[in-house]
Formats: sequence, structure tokens, C-alpha cells
Amino acid sequence: MRTRKKVMRTALALTMGGIMLSPGHLLSMEVEDAPEMVTIESMANLYGPVEFNHLMHTEYASCEECHHHTTGDKVVDSNCARCHSNSGEGDEVTCTGCHETNRFNKDYLKTLESPELYHIDKPGLKGAYHLNCMGCHEIISGPTGCQECHTMTEAGERRFNTGTFAPAKGTSSSGH
Repeated sequence: MRTRKKVMRTALALTMGGIMLSPGHLLSMEVEDAPEMVTIESMANLYGPVEFNHLMHTEYASCEECHHHTTGDKVVDSNCARCHSNSGEGDEVTCTGCHETNRFNKDYLKTLESPELYHIDKPGLKGAYHLNCMGCHEIISGPTGCQECHTMTEAGERRFNTGTFAPAKGTSSSGH
């Protein structure tokens, strides 16, 4: 685990250093034009919305680190670069623009030109959020616990048997 953290820190430092030292690096969209706050509510049935301070995060990461190949900047993610290295700026830069909420849904698979090649290397929306957020948060000691970013709704508590729906202590399902 410690080796992984060291590798992640080194990769982040090299990426940031390369971006900052690149003389021809110009942002397609200026950071000042991006929204200050973003509300993420794709799992609103189980969790309350996450109020994401977008402006604060621009101090820690470049646009293309999170938005991969949609900003018109150099593609950082090697999985995206295989096909999108010269894509230019995308019409949509949101996570939901590329990452499907339910990527194994038969209706979604029918929309693909080659359903057998449905970006097996591209995570769904929940995975994209967590891979992007958690990896960086581990490096900079940001929040990594579920409840630190998400407030569970009553439906979420019911589904996960927690909060007011948690089994009583001493019952077989409570683990005690």
C-alpha cells in the first residue's frame, strides 16, 4: 500500500511538473470561466447531492487530469489517448458526457456502434468519480470515507441497513 501511494505521488508530481513546464500549454477554457461549484447528484436516490467545490480543486489538478480528453488540451489518461489524442475540445466536459450511469444496461449497449467493444477499460459513472476522486484524495489526505462526501438518504439507509434501519445490537445480523 505504501508503495502504491509513493507511485501515485510521484506520478502526480511528474504530471503536474510536466504540465506547468510545458511552454506551449494553453487551456482551451480558462479556469476562471469554469463553474465555482458543481452539484453531483447522480445517486440522489441513495445519497444526498455532493456539493463539489470545483474552483478549489483547480488549485490541485489541471483540467485535463479530471476531464481527460474533453477540454482540447493534451490527453493525460493513456486509456483515452489511444483513440482520443487528437479529438479536440468536446461539446460536453462533464463526467456524465462519457461515463454511463448504468453501462451494462441493454438499452445503453444498443446505442453503441460495436456493443462488444463498449470501452471495457472505461469505468461507469460511479467508478469514474471514485477512481478520480479517491486516488487524488489519498495523495493529498483529502476525505476518503463515504459519509465524508455523501449524506445518505432514507432510501440509502434502508438499502444498506444503516442509520435508523440498522439492526439492533445483539441481533444476529448486527455482527455482535
